[in-house]
Amino acid sequence: MIRRSKTAARNQLTPEKIRRSVASSTAIETGEPTAVIEARLKSGKRRFPQLSLAD
Repeated sequence: MIRRSKTAARNQLTPEKIRRSVASSTAIETGEPTAVIEARLKSGKRRFPQLSLAD
């Protein structure tokens, strides 16, 4: 039997956590501030709106 700790329920993956992770990773690679990248991701404005992710 596998028991899950109480912290497992709190460590849910949310869109905000994904956004912050992507922003910080991109900031490391580009040297751009994390806050700027995160704001750009939050805006929802897409650079190439005609492209979509694979299903």
